[in-house]
Amino acid sequence: MLMEATALSIGKSVLNGALSYAKSALAEEVALQLGVRRDQLFITNELEMMQAFLMVAHDEGVDSMVVKVWVKQVRDVAYDVEDSLQEFAVRLQKQSWWRIHQTLLDRRRVAKQMKELRANVEDVSQRNMRYHLIKGSSSKPATIGGQSAVAEGTTMSGTAEVMRLREKAKVDLVRLINKKDNDLIVIAVSGTSAGHLGKMSIIKDAYEDPMIQKKFECRAWIGKLMCPFNLTEFLQSIIEQFHVNFLQESGEKEKKALEMQVLRKMRRMKEDSLVREFTRYVNQRSYLIVLNEIHTVEEWGQIKPCFQLINKHGSRIVVCAEQVGVASSCVGPEDAAPEYKQLLAHHNLYAFYEKGSRDGTNLTEAGPSSNVGTAVSDNSANRKMLNRTGTILEVLKESQLIGRETEKEEIIKQVTTEDSQLQVISVWGMGGLGKTTLVRDVYQDEKLSGKFPKRACATIMRPFNVNELLQNLASQFGYNNVPEMDKELLGKKYLIVLDDLSSNAEWDTIIPHFPLTQTSSRIIVTTRVKDIATHCSKNHEKIYTLQSLEDDKALDLFTKKIFGKATNMDEEYPELVEHANLILKKCNGLPLAIVTIGGFLANQPKTVMEWRKLNEHISAELVMNPEIGIIRTILMRSYDGLPYYLKSCFLYMPIFPEDYMVGWKRLVRRWSAEGYSREVHGKSAEEILDGYFMELISRSMLLPSQQSIHGVEGIGSCQIHDLIREIGISKSMEENLVLTVEEGCSLNSQGTMRHLAINGNWKGDRSDFESIVDMSRVRSVTVFGEWKSFFISDKMSLLRVLDLEDTTGLRDHHLKHIGKFLHLRYLSLRGCDAIYHLPDSLGNLRELVTLDVRGTRIIKLPRSIVNLQKLSYLRSGRKPDDEYGSYEDYVGQFLGFHGNRGCFLLLTAGIACCCRSVVAETLYDDIDLNCQDECTALCCNLFPFIAMHLDIHGVLVQSGMRKLKALHTLGVVNIALRGKDVLKDIEGLIHLRKLGVIGVNKENGQELCLAIVGLSRLESLSIRSEGEPGLSGCLDGEFEFPKKLQSLKLYGNLVELPEWIPGLRNLVKLKLRSCRISEHDEAIQVLGDLPNLASLHLLEESFEQTNACLTFRPHMFPKLVVLELDSLLIDQENRNKLLFLKFEQGATPKIELLKFHWGVINSRTLSGLQSLASLKEVLLQGRYGNDELAYLRAELAENPSRPVIKRVLGSVRRGARRTRTAYW
Repeated sequence: MLMEATALSIGKSVLNGALSYAKSALAEEVALQLGVRRDQLFITNELEMMQAFLMVAHDEGVDSMVVKVWVKQVRDVAYDVEDSLQEFAVRLQKQSWWRIHQTLLDRRRVAKQMKELRANVEDVSQRNMRYHLIKGSSSKPATIGGQSAVAEGTTMSGTAEVMRLREKAKVDLVRLINKKDNDLIVIAVSGTSAGHLGKMSIIKDAYEDPMIQKKFECRAWIGKLMCPFNLTEFLQSIIEQFHVNFLQESGEKEKKALEMQVLRKMRRMKEDSLVREFTRYVNQRSYLIVLNEIHTVEEWGQIKPCFQLINKHGSRIVVCAEQVGVASSCVGPEDAAPEYKQLLAHHNLYAFYEKGSRDGTNLTEAGPSSNVGTAVSDNSANRKMLNRTGTILEVLKESQLIGRETEKEEIIKQVTTEDSQLQVISVWGMGGLGKTTLVRDVYQDEKLSGKFPKRACATIMRPFNVNELLQNLASQFGYNNVPEMDKELLGKKYLIVLDDLSSNAEWDTIIPHFPLTQTSSRIIVTTRVKDIATHCSKNHEKIYTLQSLEDDKALDLFTKKIFGKATNMDEEYPELVEHANLILKKCNGLPLAIVTIGGFLANQPKTVMEWRKLNEHISAELVMNPEIGIIRTILMRSYDGLPYYLKSCFLYMPIFPEDYMVGWKRLVRRWSAEGYSREVHGKSAEEILDGYFMELISRSMLLPSQQSIHGVEGIGSCQIHDLIREIGISKSMEENLVLTVEEGCSLNSQGTMRHLAINGNWKGDRSDFESIVDMSRVRSVTVFGEWKSFFISDKMSLLRVLDLEDTTGLRDHHLKHIGKFLHLRYLSLRGCDAIYHLPDSLGNLRELVTLDVRGTRIIKLPRSIVNLQKLSYLRSGRKPDDEYGSYEDYVGQFLGFHGNRGCFLLLTAGIACCCRSVVAETLYDDIDLNCQDECTALCCNLFPFIAMHLDIHGVLVQSGMRKLKALHTLGVVNIALRGKDVLKDIEGLIHLRKLGVIGVNKENGQELCLAIVGLSRLESLSIRSEGEPGLSGCLDGEFEFPKKLQSLKLYGNLVELPEWIPGLRNLVKLKLRSCRISEHDEAIQVLGDLPNLASLHLLEESFEQTNACLTFRPHMFPKLVVLELDSLLIDQENRNKLLFLKFEQGATPKIELLKFHWGVINSRTLSGLQSLASLKEVLLQGRYGNDELAYLRAELAENPSRPVIKRVLGSVRRGARRTRTAYW
């Protein structure tokens, strides 16, 4: 059945994409201009019918193999429809008035293809009816141009049956509404049904029933809610209808006159008067209100406070919701599952209701915390950001160590034994036992932090590359390369963690670099195979077998995942105890299985029926295989429980290699480019997909990165567990979704896969590649490792996504013809270090939405970029981990030509012309360039960089950028040259939500501030100006920055905070670096008064270090959760010039995480930690002595919340800055 469920889900998802495009304005325009409008309309309606059939099949759990075959045919024809319509659109866009002959030929060709497409669609549609595959498929659909869209056969008896079912459903709903109960009761109707059996028709019949009209004094029918929610209009609509209903007994003429009076009265009423009038009605009368089209729980949350009033008149609210989850959430208290009744026996239509009622609070007393009023709409994004930390901390419980405290202590004991020889501790066990979580927690434990001067932790990536692994370890140790590590590590005491070793051969290539020494060094290895553990640890006493969780610890993990906290089920859910025990018995103490099944149950009603159903479904499967079978079956059950829209997103994950950490936003933007969601009710596709991502996280189908636990801005990255990934691979292959070209893949197996992933271990040639891949159907190409020129081809005419992030070997000439891929929506060259230039053909990509060139060497965008009218995301400049340095650092210090740039440029140009290859090899010694690329690098990168005194962290943009009206993310833009013209263009980008600029100076600083003031939707802003004078005097003035601004970065010499900072009342995150602020107390006071600041990052040289004290006083920083200080407690050049940090009682009441980088910690520099009541963790980066750690432990021991100390290795950036190299 699981295969059929997957096929149905993917079929529905593909149909959604095809339908969205077929019904779009562009498709209609193409059809009209090419003379195929009738065929396009026919196809659209047929696809709608197929979609309805798939909805019925999915909801009814149809598991026929014949249905599966038909669904795959539907999927394929939907792909063909979307591909063909898009091809027609491109063909139309290429037409010119002087190419009349070509236009006529194209019309004939399109007409022929459209006829063939129509025939295929009609054949697939009739095949369903011919074999009666899905119930309801014989119902009569709409007609097109007088032709029936389905086969004849609908009879009068069928119509009578429809009317009978509709009447029965209405009667059942009327009975629910008329239920004898004086409390206010909410009834939620949810589901889908075709034709005359629609839920709205049934609700309307019940609403107009004479018995209902007689029972309720007042009635109101609310159609579609305003977006954003408007309380005034909502109350006006209800009260108007209440008045009219209440006056029903008046004569018609009198009634009309009264209606006009009511309307005039309503329009004159102010909001507080409306509230009083509304309150009078709902407290004194019996009423019935129908709320139509509630799409999300958030929408109900905005309405619900209006009705939290004491009403003992038997009033009712009927909510109509498309999704079952939304409907059930509208009914009753959050901690109790509602009852439900199936209104139609053979259709997915349910009514949810609660047994009793509960009192609420008066609407007028709800205050600003309620979701009512215009302030909600203005601040919803900010409130979501503020609440996200708490939500993420709950979601990420499974990433923390639960139930493994004993095992952790035993491994620490093994590591700290008095033995001078190098010892290897192997931790082995089956997948899903939590080996990775356990050893990483051991690695970060404070007991080991001071015992090993050299520390490194790495996961063995697939495909295995020993050179990359060793370079990773060397970097963590602080060495530049592996030979230096091999030489310098001798005689040093070190601790290494190697996670997920999969073969003896891998170990044999690693261990020669770490020979036996007398330094008491330790290596911890995790593996799934006992033989590998034995091979690594010659001393069998150092082999640790990880067992399943004990029963009580398994139950603790289980309840925390389901209920969000440790729960005594005997007291709170006694009816579920028996079924919980059965589930845990089947999970057999396996943490991954417990977390996954718990994530599934957390999103289901907490009822005996649901839990019994789960047990009965997986019982037989679990008995068959007591090891892998148990895990796979449970994971498959969780996978099967995903909604169809989440399955499509999940089955996208096999594109990424095993253990690969993929960025949240990267994933969401790719999903968007693939068409996995569309804008709905004012909510953008990316916002909807963000919700999909978080839902996959909450269901444990995706695992968040450890660094995200305290991330105020959300989860930065995620990965997929090995076992769950195996499920994704098998399912995506069944559905012809993902093809991975990797070592060992079979040749001559050309398939019609939609997504192509090329792994770095594949060593084939062009002929091998072409024998494996059917390029004509590929929609996305993702390359991991080394680039080869034949990875993309002109045959990939439907390519939407080209993701080359961190690909090696990619050169400028490889992108020369990128403009041929006219359907491209997502292009990422992020981290491609040898890319210096984008070709002008980029302007042909009219469908492009995302362009990410961050981490390349591009310093100027092509003029043709202004043609990309759909571009919404444009990122450039350096990566976040390489944000330090300026022109002076990279050129001035390199050659000492500060004073005569012209001479230097002339000299360099002369040498370059004569010795191009020598210059290129000298400056770009780590990159292999051909003749053409050498010229590009010099002409498009080096010469402009020197001549125009450019900053490498941003790009120059062309005039006319204001044409890119869809842009919501733009950065980083260099405004040092033509700054005023560029800022005029930026001022016209009214949809910008994220903006980054560099090159700010006194000439353009005021214009920048004025431009920002006009960007009312701006949420994130980064301003940077390196060197002297930096930002000093550039941002002065009293400006009113956008109210939605939540994130601000200021990099550069400020001396004092700008006057507009106190006005940022909704600011959530602030980063300062190199600001050299001199007025310490005044600045801290200003920042401390920001009411919503949750994350404060005071990075290197953000304050002048003059033995001053940063004092956090009472009532300051009321919402602060994360505080980071980088190199502020120490002066690298003068250790006597320090900056002190003091927390007074009552300051920062909500702080949870303190991060220190490279500082001196003692009683003089740091005090008051015991007063931070909410502190959970102190994270240390860099080298800290035993005295510093002892002082810190003593301070934290007096803190009642007992915060933990964790240490991470110092970032590579520090070493890179000490040994700075030229970067052009």
